[in-house]
Amino acid sequence: MHDEPSTHERQLEIGPTLLRIRRLQDDRCYRDHHRLFFVEGVRNFVQAVDHHYSLDTLVYSEKLLTNPLARKLVRRLKRSGVPFARASPEQFRTVSKTERASGVAAILRQQIRRLEHIAPRRDQCWTALSHVRSPGNFGTLLRTSAATGAAGFILLGDSVDPFDPAVVRATMGALFTQTIVRTTAEQFRRWVQIHKLQVIGASPDGAEEYDRVRYTRPAVLVLGGERSGLSEDQRSLCQRIVRIPMVDGTDSLNLSVAGSLLMYEVFRSSSR
Repeated sequence: MHDEPSTHERQLEIGPTLLRIRRLQDDRCYRDHHRLFFVEGVRNFVQAVDHHYSLDTLVYSEKLLTNPLARKLVRRLKRSGVPFARASPEQFRTVSKTERASGVAAILRQQIRRLEHIAPRRDQCWTALSHVRSPGNFGTLLRTSAATGAAGFILLGDSVDPFDPAVVRATMGALFTQTIVRTTAEQFRRWVQIHKLQVIGASPDGAEEYDRVRYTRPAVLVLGGERSGLSEDQRSLCQRIVRIPMVDGTDSLNLSVAGSLLMYEVFRSSSR
């Protein structure tokens, strides 16, 4: 990566850049105010570039970054004018949360869509939720959603943060393949009515077992919180409520497990 610098290259000081990264990692208000978030690792970096996420700042360490594809992308982005900062291995590790620092990271611009701009296609499945107790659970749901070809997530209210570092790490790059929407329950209700969508909630007291229902697309799965389950407002949005059977004496399923079972059932049902 020692090519002659381009006249378009915009190198930043590493000290202030690392301070920004720490704020983005630790402070949701700071992330949301600036509409930015931080990612590290070759997989996340490549997926973000491939899916046209807008880069605010590129950060890399020449000694740590050995992946040929990532090195090539770094050169290309620098020449295109993306601001960048070079870090020593020691400096890069101060912001790395992985066991083995990859040497490449980026500050990205958040992408959150408005519901009125979403026209669901006939083959799509969405998941709506308003609370997630564990960020890692949401990251796992994002991975499953991507694996089943689902469209993305409709976040009801402001509670769920899709750009929490724990969420981003857990997605293993799947975040960049999914559409993230934030809206209110009332806007969601109107959108469902306009597009005549099938809305299915999941609860232990559901009237039907989840694998006995014929799912049609476009569809929306509504998931409740890990402890509280579906709220009354969420229930009122659903046309059907299904349950996942469990043996007597067991507690409710982990949210990511329950959501993943439902997503795969929609995928399987629609493929028959």
